[in-house]
Amino acid sequence: MDTSTLTTEYRHEPVMLTEVLDALHIQKNSVVCDCTLGGAGHSLKMAAQLGTDGLLIGIDQDDMALNAAGERLKEQVPHIPHRLLKGNFGKLDELLVSAEIPGVDAFLFDLGVSSPQLDIPGRGFSYHEDAPLDMRMDPGNNTLNAAEVINTYNAADLTRILRTYGEERFASAIAREIVRRRSIAPIQTTGALVDAIKAGIPAAARRTGGHPAKRSFQAIRIEVNQELEVLERGLTAALRWLNPGGYICVISYHSLEDRIVKRVFAELSRGCVCPPDIPVCVCGQQPILDVITKKPLVASSDEVARNPRSRSAKIRVAKRLNAH
Repeated sequence: MDTSTLTTEYRHEPVMLTEVLDALHIQKNSVVCDCTLGGAGHSLKMAAQLGTDGLLIGIDQDDMALNAAGERLKEQVPHIPHRLLKGNFGKLDELLVSAEIPGVDAFLFDLGVSSPQLDIPGRGFSYHEDAPLDMRMDPGNNTLNAAEVINTYNAADLTRILRTYGEERFASAIAREIVRRRSIAPIQTTGALVDAIKAGIPAAARRTGGHPAKRSFQAIRIEVNQELEVLERGLTAALRWLNPGGYICVISYHSLEDRIVKRVFAELSRGCVCPPDIPVCVCGQQPILDVITKKPLVASSDEVARNPRSRSAKIRVAKRLNAH
């Protein structure tokens, strides 16, 4: 695939762009970090608000995304300083230390998986294309792939993953079918996995609710890439790097992600946790965040019609309080 084709593929419309820009309160000369750069849809607009003395930091673990984003930034905002860092935002501490960044004024996490990644057949993300089972976001640094999960995890663990990460109501039946089929021959392709999933779901249920493999593929992708653990690590690291008065904005696309964001924000916005019968605070805990969104922001009906990716998006925003 040539670079021009890839760059075109990465030009999807950024989700809830106006809400993101409003939430982050970007000032000229500030440092902004897009932890999920993708094709730089959000970053291009954030960079335009920075001015020539600001700095945009873009993080992505996908080389193709970094290349596409780099070309777009050079082409559209050539005078805005930017640094693109290859890596997973779960290693945010290491990335920012290596880049010698003293602090960040605004963080963005857009947790949706970019459609170009999903659509490249060889990556094994898509249930529409027959390809080797892989699903690794960063093949160079991740040894666990989908084939290993499918062919080595026991039925109980497969059931747990499908039920927890995919919210799949037929998880146990699908897991049993996977184990039965792999006892005859290893399941090595996405097509073979789709067949197993379909066989584990009653025929009536297969006819409703979209593609029958959608939830299972999501669950396996999350397990392969440890996405929920990475999210919690990345969020807590970002809040350590966020300068007082700075903002963090997170766009999530399913309830598991949103729950983690909500919990992390809630924990860090709590003050005293002493029992109510103690007259004077002895814990000394001070809130470090002000949660701006008491309820998550969602896309307007106009945006959903224009940009279907925004249908399940939820935005949560918090502000770093000044040190006490």
